[in-house]
Amino acid sequence: MLVNKTTVAAIFVSLKATFNQAFTTAPSTWQKIAMKVPSTTGQEDYAWLSNFPKMRKWVGEKAIKSLSAFKYSVVNDDFEATVEVDRNHIEDDQIGIYKPMAQGAGFSAKQWPDEMVAEVVNGAFTTECFDGQYFCDTDHPVGDGAGGMISVSNKGSAALSFATLALAQGSFGAARTAMMQFKDDEGRPLNITPNVLMVGPALMDTAKALMTVDRLEDGKPNPYKGAAEVVVNTRITSPTAWFLLDTTKPVKPFIFQERKAPVFVQQTDPQADDVFMRKKFKFGAEARGASGYGFWQLCYGSTGA
Repeated sequence: MLVNKTTVAAIFVSLKATFNQAFTTAPSTWQKIAMKVPSTTGQEDYAWLSNFPKMRKWVGEKAIKSLSAFKYSVVNDDFEATVEVDRNHIEDDQIGIYKPMAQGAGFSAKQWPDEMVAEVVNGAFTTECFDGQYFCDTDHPVGDGAGGMISVSNKGSAALSFATLALAQGSFGAARTAMMQFKDDEGRPLNITPNVLMVGPALMDTAKALMTVDRLEDGKPNPYKGAAEVVVNTRITSPTAWFLLDTTKPVKPFIFQERKAPVFVQQTDPQADDVFMRKKFKFGAEARGASGYGFWQLCYGSTGA
């Protein structure tokens, strides 16, 4: 095949179509646990998470909620996946070998948000959120409704279990109760309604059994059957950690911040330096964004240790 601007452009139109098809059909599950926040600058400030207003009875003047001193910003990063196309392969009509690469780039681009969100999930016990504490921690500072502060925990260490009623109550049951008792700075219940049990591959069978069996292994009725949707996140690295989430609110436990959605990019000029010096054309995907934490009150994490 003669390599010129027209033939190269036609080849990359085909590769782009393959990329887009793979992108469209690739699975993605991050929407189950995270909210998408469009970004218009290099970073976004989430100080508003520290003091979200709630409806109250209007007596006298309005109570204005001011931002706390907490600072929490999520900085966007650049991401890419690039493939080289050898000019000889175009000349020899071997461009078909690049179709799987285009499909792989499209698949990877679609799952990029899943990978981003999984990073913050894996860092939940060691990474700070908007209040300066680790996202899953034992001492989140919260107002007590009387001008003072108390410490609230959204972190446990119990192993997820359906072996006995006591173990199920001490793991899933304790997490659900703790979340449902969370209150705002004025001492009012936040109406947390846990609905997602997220685990890694190692706890998949345990989580599904706990949410589906009629009786626990000790023969007692299972009070948690159907209590939550099981979400298996294969990118969770800990074999023992598990998370109970409330994803029913406008704000979700985790944030996917999108500055630039994944796009197909290409270098097709036959006169480009890389083509002249190395016989290489290029195509791939570019994106820009970040991930972070929403309200810690919407998550209870256990190390399972």
